[in-house]
Amino acid sequence: MKLLLVTLYFPPAGGGGVQRPLKFASHLPALGIETHVLAPDDPKWVHEDADLPLPTQAWIHRARYVGPRGRRIADEQHGRGGMELALLRASALGRRPLLPDENVTWNAAAIPKAISLARREGIDVVLTTSPPGSVHLIGAAVKRATGAKWVADLRDSIALHAHRSSDGLGARAKQKARAGVAHLVSRQADAIVTAAEAITEETNGLSPRGRVVTIPNGCDFDDFSGLQYVRGDRFRITHAGSFFGKRDPRPFLQALAASGLEDVTVRFLGDFRPGDREFMEGLGLAGRVELIDHVPRRESLRLQRESDVLLLLIPEAGGRGRGVLSGKVFEYLAAERPVLAVVPPDGAAAELIRETGAGVVAASGDVDAIRRALVELHGRWREGRLDSEPLSQEWRDKLSRASRVEELAELLQSLG
Repeated sequence: MKLLLVTLYFPPAGGGGVQRPLKFASHLPALGIETHVLAPDDPKWVHEDADLPLPTQAWIHRARYVGPRGRRIADEQHGRGGMELALLRASALGRRPLLPDENVTWNAAAIPKAISLARREGIDVVLTTSPPGSVHLIGAAVKRATGAKWVADLRDSIALHAHRSSDGLGARAKQKARAGVAHLVSRQADAIVTAAEAITEETNGLSPRGRVVTIPNGCDFDDFSGLQYVRGDRFRITHAGSFFGKRDPRPFLQALAASGLEDVTVRFLGDFRPGDREFMEGLGLAGRVELIDHVPRRESLRLQRESDVLLLLIPEAGGRGRGVLSGKVFEYLAAERPVLAVVPPDGAAAELIRETGAGVVAASGDVDAIRRALVELHGRWREGRLDSEPLSQEWRDKLSRASRVEELAELLQSLG
């Protein structure tokens, strides 16, 4: 079988969104699937990671990306005023009319390239992985032009956006366009893969013509090979990942301030919004919080592994956070350090943390519950009793990325 995997996020882009398509491309060739990847030459993403190794057994193809550079407009505008703010707002106007999302401009180069590759290489299946939702227009075009089967991989909901408001004319237009993409996927994709059961349930509500299969992200245990934990003289807590939309560090920061704990160092790896920085400084936490810009993934894994506790933050987001089971959850499990999960207590992430015994759970907005969990973990650390139980072999086999990619390979083979 020959597969064309189409993704906007692929090295040299960095960040969490790269890992799922990268691991697909790395593992599928060993399962007998000739894998071709189509990605942008330069996605202009917020983060780059030149150290991420490309798959050695997959064919990598590039299509020119001419879309806007990834940036967080609200962060750039924070604290600005007058003419400077007016100029920043004007520079952002060109992105807003792009539907269904600002990355759709890549399709002008990617669609003809994908069709050409599919014809030249005799591609059997094209797999498009989102976000952004506009990438699925490429899969529909390849299917229509070549007759190849089409699988849509959904890492997030394509019908709704948990971190954006639907108020305002522009937001409603984007929501309508996203609904159009969701309709296209449900009507034309030969199969749909989702990263979480909540996305599967939502997708089944669209009456899809093809199978809908949940294949969550997995643990890459080998990525932590050679990285060791050594107890230090300060209680080290690490949060890896950027803040966007409704993901909010403030309840945790309030809990930290209320805890009275002084021998604590909290490290936030990745982007930290200017407003959140001001909030943190206002609480008098500057001496206990380290803000570390984006680092290569290997360095992020090292910092996670040497931590006493890993901080997981998932917002309620109007109830939609309950279904979130991001790749970060599995990365933390693979690090095998205790997790402080500040997440919806009745959600998928909380359930997995409890089932694996990987940490403690506190509700996203409950400052007192977070404070109690923080004090409990610190007390166990001080007494030398804070050590995560290694995952059982059964859990390791169940959660491993290799097992998840085997599930995908079986689905792809069934379409041939």
